[in-house]
Amino acid sequence: MFGKKEKKIRVLFIDEKNDLTSQLAEYFTRKYFDGRYEAYSAGPKRDLVDCELISVMYHMGEDMRRQVSKDFRDRDHLREDEDYDLVVFLRKNVFDEWAKRTPWQGKQVLCEMGSTEEFVATDDLELVECYSSLIGKMSVWVKENMADPEKLRSMISA
Repeated sequence: MFGKKEKKIRVLFIDEKNDLTSQLAEYFTRKYFDGRYEAYSAGPKRDLVDCELISVMYHMGEDMRRQVSKDFRDRDHLREDEDYDLVVFLRKNVFDEWAKRTPWQGKQVLCEMGSTEEFVATDDLELVECYSSLIGKMSVWVKENMADPEKLRSMISA
């Protein structure tokens, strides 16, 4: 007999413009845990995926050129039914403003990951180091927290 196929956990990662940390979270979740999660990302606003991020990732051997920035209304890249098991906010200010207003009420997680606004760089090399640090931080967070869905569920904020 064939075993029952386990249903993937649907997770949506959110930051302000869906241009940085939410893109990284979606990318790494798909890379490390594609069999366990159906990963998406969006933001209240849409922008281009951060070009420096794409470049630094590419130089690190990671190709995220196909990633697309999405806002909450994007039906080409998000679920039509808006049915997500977990919604992970990656910026506290976005969580504070949107957690009670999104169509995805229920299991929400807040995990502040930072942004480029916090980068302190005086030249291109330092800027690359800032991006590399953020990329590493997100990769580790995804590996540690997405590996065990129960650990992620224990982080539910709202």
